[in-house]
Amino acid sequence: MSAAQAWALFCGTALGVGLWSLASLVPRLSRPRLAQRLAPYILDVSAEARLFVGRTTVHPLPVLGTLFAPVFGALKRAFGAVLGGTETIARRLRQSGSVRGTDEYRSEQVVWALAGLFVGAGAVVALPAFRSMPVLVQVVLSVVAAAGGALARDWMLGRAATARLARMQSEFPTVLEFMTLSLSAGEGILDALARVSRTSTGELSRELAGVVADVRTGVPLATALHALSRRIALPAVTRLVDQVTGALDRGTPLAEVLRAQAQDARDEAKRELIEVAGKKEVAMLVPLVFLILPMTILFAIFPGLFILQSGF
Repeated sequence: MSAAQAWALFCGTALGVGLWSLASLVPRLSRPRLAQRLAPYILDVSAEARLFVGRTTVHPLPVLGTLFAPVFGALKRAFGAVLGGTETIARRLRQSGSVRGTDEYRSEQVVWALAGLFVGAGAVVALPAFRSMPVLVQVVLSVVAAAGGALARDWMLGRAATARLARMQSEFPTVLEFMTLSLSAGEGILDALARVSRTSTGELSRELAGVVADVRTGVPLATALHALSRRIALPAVTRLVDQVTGALDRGTPLAEVLRAQAQDARDEAKRELIEVAGKKEVAMLVPLVFLILPMTILFAIFPGLFILQSGF
């Protein structure tokens, strides 16, 4: 098979799969059938319903997910065994604020790995430098590209979780001070949480809005707060929940507790800023040495040079 025929086969297959995937997303074709709506409600009495619900698809490519469900299932289990268990992925998804489940995330990771495999195989076929290599090296390059795609998706999830936790950490002192003002004005802890979640914007306020919603549906406040601390696993929030629940149990005034917690959060943020500045001291010298210092010397020397040239 020539290179032109290989490219024609690859582009035709990609076009066919893409058109079929787009056709499957048409509302009339993709709306749930009666069996799909009834199966979740009769799982305890019907083995066929359990088998029907157990069928999984890869979300970005539902057609391929249905056709190659056993292969994709094996790949998802392999990624789970190599890259981390379900608990780690579930915690990262919660920390990143994603509404996806672990199974859907693994499906996306499989798709990223397949995309990396196709990119690697395409590079091997298209570039002459790779075609001259042995077949084993070409296969290894394609597999490495596939592994890179899966690791890239995992890296993006970890980066999103870290960035969201950093935003929560930066919002934490302000939210505590706002709650302190509400408590000092005579409101209860639930009213203070509701006011903060209603009038402020940010990641932490959204999580507090979830706590308020849980409490209003009948969940005890302490239980909802502990669920929040387990969900995001942020040390500052965990300490806050422990102190608030302890104050509620002992009857300690919450305003003083939150004020002290906010001051500790401010001091910790200052310490972290000083540590970051100390670590990046050399990097901060780069613009000083290569940008500011040459411009200063230029402004100091240029008038003298201009006068000397004008005088002679």
